[in-house]
Amino acid sequence: MTTTLNFTKMHGLGNDYVVIDESKAEIIPEDKKKTVSEELCNRRFSVGADGVIFVSLSTTSDADIRFRIFNADGSEAEMCGNGIRCFAKFVYENSILPEEEMLVETMEDIKNLVLTVDDGKVTSIRVDMGTATFKPDEIPMETSETEFLDQEIVVDDDTFKMTVLSVGNPHAITFTDDIDSIPLETIGPKIEYHPSFPQRINSHFVRILGRDEVEMITWERGTGVTLACGTGATSTVLAGYKLGLLDEEVLVHLPGGELKITVYHEGDKLGAFMEGDSVTVFKGQIKINI
Repeated sequence: MTTTLNFTKMHGLGNDYVVIDESKAEIIPEDKKKTVSEELCNRRFSVGADGVIFVSLSTTSDADIRFRIFNADGSEAEMCGNGIRCFAKFVYENSILPEEEMLVETMEDIKNLVLTVDDGKVTSIRVDMGTATFKPDEIPMETSETEFLDQEIVVDDDTFKMTVLSVGNPHAITFTDDIDSIPLETIGPKIEYHPSFPQRINSHFVRILGRDEVEMITWERGTGVTLACGTGATSTVLAGYKLGLLDEEVLVHLPGGELKITVYHEGDKLGAFMEGDSVTVFKGQIKINI
């Protein structure tokens, strides 16, 4: 069956998404969300995006609204930092949830978001990304180590020192003085599908510019090279802080822009706030088969 789909195209630092409003009723059947997401993300034959965001009713009374995101390959992701900022701007500016503070249900947990609003427009979003885990069985990662901190992983004939953690989705961080020479398009998928990572992984290469400033490039699981990654920026700062390389407040430079990450302590765990903006690019309609 062919239907006309209303959508909004948005981006967070160049990490771009197709946003579909299902806050009143399901539009794309559950068994079609994977294939429709793949179709919409095709940059040559459709709208084109890094992922598709669905605005849904929350399944719990503890949250105001539900965030779902599907990668370009149709896989559903646990969480996306740039995507959830786009989500927040969309639900506020479209009067779906016109609140400057909101609790958003994700696949991982419930996120607290605080919006900065100027004349009815959202100019910045601060997300409590929650606490990280460095425990391999929670990431998950296949290793005998209790934590995998700045240790070597062999990828084909190359060896990389990685710090591996999860902020709801898994990340491998490599600190290096020369990110310009990293062949991201070839090494990225090899790290993503490395046997150490049974659910695949996002990988990031990071150059430290100072204790409060870094530069980062990203290969996203299920998507490929992207201009930004909010959970990746969060993981990078948490990894650098745990290793004693970075301070608690760090400006992260990504190809698509900048994010401010602030580390906090919750008992014996480390958490972080992520702050940045998002942009509405255009609204449109497209005919799809469902």
